[in-house]
Amino acid sequence: MFGPFKPAPYIAELPKDKIDPTYKRLRWQVFMGIFFGYAAYYFVRANFDLAQKGLIEAGLYNKAELGIIGTGAGLAYGLSKFVMASISDRSNPKVFLPFGLLLSGLCMTMMGLMPWATSGIAVMFVMIFLNGWFQGMGWPPCGRTMVHWWSKSERGTIVSIWNCAHNIGGMMPGVMVLLASAIYFSNTGVEATAKDVWQQALYYPGIAAMLCAIPVYFVMKDTPQSCGLPSIEKWRNDYPDDYNEKTYEHNLSTKEIFVTYVLKNKLLWYIAIANVFVYLIRYGVLKWSPVYLGEVKHFNIKGTAWAYTIYELAAVPGTLLCGWVSDKLFKGKRGLTGFIFMILTTAAVIALWLNPATPEAELAQYAGKAWYENPYQLMDFILMTTVGFLIYGPVMLIGLHALELAPKKAAGTSAGFTGLFGYLGGTVSASAVVGWAAEYYGWDGGFYVMIAGGVLAILLMFITMLEEGKHKAKLNDHYGK
Repeated sequence: MFGPFKPAPYIAELPKDKIDPTYKRLRWQVFMGIFFGYAAYYFVRANFDLAQKGLIEAGLYNKAELGIIGTGAGLAYGLSKFVMASISDRSNPKVFLPFGLLLSGLCMTMMGLMPWATSGIAVMFVMIFLNGWFQGMGWPPCGRTMVHWWSKSERGTIVSIWNCAHNIGGMMPGVMVLLASAIYFSNTGVEATAKDVWQQALYYPGIAAMLCAIPVYFVMKDTPQSCGLPSIEKWRNDYPDDYNEKTYEHNLSTKEIFVTYVLKNKLLWYIAIANVFVYLIRYGVLKWSPVYLGEVKHFNIKGTAWAYTIYELAAVPGTLLCGWVSDKLFKGKRGLTGFIFMILTTAAVIALWLNPATPEAELAQYAGKAWYENPYQLMDFILMTTVGFLIYGPVMLIGLHALELAPKKAAGTSAGFTGLFGYLGGTVSASAVVGWAAEYYGWDGGFYVMIAGGVLAILLMFITMLEEGKHKAKLNDHYGK
């Protein structure tokens, strides 16, 4: 790497009496950087979803067209997360993380404030693609940071806590739409509809993301060794069974990373393919719920924004529970935990689909009332919350499992490999295939796609569970050797 992106050089180790307090202080500081930095990435990861219904109501695009536009994010992010992961493994996360955040926020700000940026399918696809590419600069430096600052026995818990950044950040676009709706009402005296605030749904989060990049830069650090500290394994006396100082503490060549530790890693392939279908449900529900709840379940913009927000918020306790179950109850068996959570997630998606909409004869009775006063919408809200509570556990586990299946210097690329499948396969399908099915076969068609994805995810997590046991029993066969 070059210039400010180069990894920080190792420096002489601090005196022994300073190592413990410095390590403890910097671990909290670094965690704040990767947590709030990655949360800010989610301000502008999926905020376009909340603008979709407004674009439809304004007569600018239909669901199939928006589905095509939305594939740009999945294509770009899947490729970028893999490519940028290999670059991130050889870069300084202190610079890498906030730089991508700044560029991603700029893309969404331009889409909200500059009419040319939303003037056609091709232009919007390019803008969404660019945003997705810059989004790929978020996860890899965070993963790289976690494997350098936390050892394996504590990593399941710390990754599950960090993974909540997805949801803290992901709920903010919904909060910002509620804020935009309140401002609109204050200025006009009229309740906002989706077409009144779709631009704010884009540029409010964009500006917020750019502002967050500044403090993230100042709190981030590179490796412990660049701060005068020993490796995390040495400090905690917590070494993986297959620990090798040469591969764990020294930079690897691009060929070693890609060929030896990624492409020849059979178990990594299983969880990468499973990730396709986990992401299909994650983004199928998240991306299309604002449109689905409005068109089929008669939610207004406020009800939709609340459902979108709580979907993300519910993931926080769900992810923490999943991490605890994986570490404590199942003793690090990531495949078994993911298998159970995917069964429950798929059941919740089926329940959301089958829950009846407010009957036409009763619409007048609930007109002008909040969603929680309508029992049909309340049940939809509960089921959306349940899906959000459950789905992010498997998302976190696959990322964690990928980090653990490669040496530290290849961890970002390993996780990027699973992300490549999740976004190129899962997110693209969630956008284009679900959007196409809903446009031409109704929302039943869209749910058929997501439920089929859930069943396939369950099968693949079951295979992962079986292979994980074999993998742990054959440590000499790790990483394709």
